[in-house]
Amino acid sequence: MYSLAIYFYMLCVNIAALCGNKKAQQMMRGHRNTWRILREQINGAHYVWFHAASLGEFEQGRPLMERLRREQPNRKILLTFFSPSGYEVRKDYAGADVICYLPFDTPFNARKFIRLARPESAFFIKYEFWRNYIDALSRRNIPVFSVSSIFRPKQIFFRGYGFSYRRVLKRFTHLFVQDSKSEQLLKTIGVHRVSVVGDTRFARVVDIMHEAKSLPIAEAFARGRKVIVAGSTWAPDEALLINYFNAHPDTFLILAPHVVNEAHLQEIEARLQRPSLRYTQTTAEAAPTADCLIIDCYRLLASIYRYAAVAYVGGGFGVGIHNVPEAAVYGLPVLIGPNNGKFREARELLAAGGCREVRTQTDVDRTLDELLHDDKARRKAGEISGAYIRENAGAADKVYQAALLPESH
Repeated sequence: MYSLAIYFYMLCVNIAALCGNKKAQQMMRGHRNTWRILREQINGAHYVWFHAASLGEFEQGRPLMERLRREQPNRKILLTFFSPSGYEVRKDYAGADVICYLPFDTPFNARKFIRLARPESAFFIKYEFWRNYIDALSRRNIPVFSVSSIFRPKQIFFRGYGFSYRRVLKRFTHLFVQDSKSEQLLKTIGVHRVSVVGDTRFARVVDIMHEAKSLPIAEAFARGRKVIVAGSTWAPDEALLINYFNAHPDTFLILAPHVVNEAHLQEIEARLQRPSLRYTQTTAEAAPTADCLIIDCYRLLASIYRYAAVAYVGGGFGVGIHNVPEAAVYGLPVLIGPNNGKFREARELLAAGGCREVRTQTDVDRTLDELLHDDKARRKAGEISGAYIRENAGAADKVYQAALLPESH
């Protein structure tokens, strides 16, 4: 039944590609190229294989790849993606020797891929449980690990009809999970090769903080001001924040929307009732003349949080919150919307007091008033956030020590 479902999914993607769906076309073209890439680029060495569905999972695997590259430069790294949104952005990533799509999880593809790729071990990040690939690795006695995975009672593995899916989990050499609840759930279905290590992504956000770029425009804008940095925002987030900003002339805002296109930027500017400038259209000299700095480009947000007094991480009124640790690592209080239940770090920061949930304009107004005007409350919340990240930053080291040192094989 599983393989039939995969074949049906393949058919749907092919039909979507024929109908002009760009993402489906990229995926089908990428899958065809995989066989050529493996034949041309895989040499006689064996590869440590990391598989990430998309960008988020890539960031969780990245600390392991970069440490392996740094400390064992003679070992080769193969990186695969399932989603075009991951592959197309990271296809030139210098930390891997070979990068390609992972073809659909059919028995034939799994056997062919492993024969060509020659992995010495495999690391599947977070929610990647491709049964045919994992079965093929297990049959060849190739160690296969799950990294930063997290499990919940409603997943198919824990349902009465999930027997065949539970078998997949038992094929793993070891599962490195994020929390003790996941470990306990796995034990109820007879999966015991489990370690609670946390989320490897914390190591990455610490690295990003240390590598943060100096941004003269943002620095000039923020100097001497208590600035709200709002990252990865969507329209509902922006409505709440801009309402607060318009009504509080002593407040300054750096706004980095998730969607950066001309129409959306103009919508934001139309809402603002105080002076604003776009990042790419200003200078460090002119930036302080504005009250709002709009980040109209990508890949700056992780560095811009350093200039905040308070951070707001968007997505909580729709798709789900974005990267809370990316802001919290700077020792900032973080505001988020209500759609945060599936994000362990957000829930734990909420419970600890480093994060605040807002649902209404009244919530936003009250919370920002407190954090911007009560220095003691702001410092306390920020210290909690920073300490939480530091305490959880050891996951990548634990996985590396257990699974990637030469003596671990």
